[in-house]
Amino acid sequence: MAKIMVVDDAAFMRMVLKNILTEGGHEIIAEAINGEDAVHHYLKCTPDLVTMDITMPEMDGIAALKELIKINPLVKVVMCSAMGQQGMVLEAIYSGAKDFVVKPFQKERVLESVMKALA
Repeated sequence: MAKIMVVDDAAFMRMVLKNILTEGGHEIIAEAINGEDAVHHYLKCTPDLVTMDITMPEMDGIAALKELIKINPLVKVVMCSAMGQQGMVLEAIYSGAKDFVVKPFQKERVLESVMKALA
């Protein structure tokens, strides 16, 4: 299936997403703890898809999304947000994110979103 980079400042959320994605047949090729880290890792491993948390220190997910699009206009990013971040989710979609999933993650929704973004 897809080679995926998981970006979230919370180790627990990265672990939850990694478990869902690997159970869904995907390979996790990189993890990043903030947007700056995500851009750095993206340049090294060019994943098929990136899951990106919105709220992170250093560089947030929307800023990182915009940087990734500068690097590769065809980048596939699925944003991950907490409830109540609708405004930021809309900004992310307008900025080029392919889809979004809401925390706490539901396995079926995450896998559906990944497949939609990869299609």
